[in-house]
Amino acid sequence: MTQNGVYVYAIIPAAEALPAGAVGVGGPPAPLRLVGSGKVTAVVSDAPARLRARRRDLMAHQELLLLLSGGGPVLPMRFGVIAPDEASVRAQLAGSESDHIEALRHLDRSVEINVKALPAQDALAALVADEKNVRRLRDEVRRRPTYEANVRLGEAVATALSRRAAEAGQKLLRKLTPLARSVAAGPEVQGCALNVSFLVEQQGSDAFLATVRRFADTHRNHVELRVAGPLPCYSFVPSRGPRRTGAGV
Repeated sequence: MTQNGVYVYAIIPAAEALPAGAVGVGGPPAPLRLVGSGKVTAVVSDAPARLRARRRDLMAHQELLLLLSGGGPVLPMRFGVIAPDEASVRAQLAGSESDHIEALRHLDRSVEINVKALPAQDALAALVADEKNVRRLRDEVRRRPTYEANVRLGEAVATALSRRAAEAGQKLLRKLTPLARSVAAGPEVQGCALNVSFLVEQQGSDAFLATVRRFADTHRNHVELRVAGPLPCYSFVPSRGPRRTGAGV
């Protein structure tokens, strides 16, 4: 057993090998190795003594997963998954082998793209032009700039911005869903009207992103889109597996 446990990066098919030049977390990073059972293998290293969610280690974790995905399907672990020892990793692999094989088959040649929709804060002129109630309240403030009138105007603007972003977000969701293999809703984010991840074929990711960009251009007065990806397929991994511990987050 290693002193600090075994850091688990991903699960891959047993036939795959580590790509040349692959490195993991830590400073300096511990050597990567494969721990296998049956038809699946875990990519692991010795866990650092004091693992923290530093940018260096977060990027090393993600870059390794993307490098692995170039060689075949990858079941990615989120940052900070640590098992007590190799024996526990093998036991988990053996106990969930069929589930892992099915998940790897589902994720093969795929990437994750996350899309968040937020109110278009830089489109106030378009908002005033489109929204009669906001325009009326603005004119009222100009005539009588009282505290109460300003509060009503601010509330109306915030409500309209959120509504327009939500409507555009749902329209985008309907447009993108047929282009993805799977869709997973993300956690609620304050001020965010939509937070959704899409499982997209690697070969189709450029076309998918181009569709998102075109939508952002044509709906800039209604919504601001924030796009992350291609990413490892974190949102489409079954919940069973080694748990995240000791990451300081």
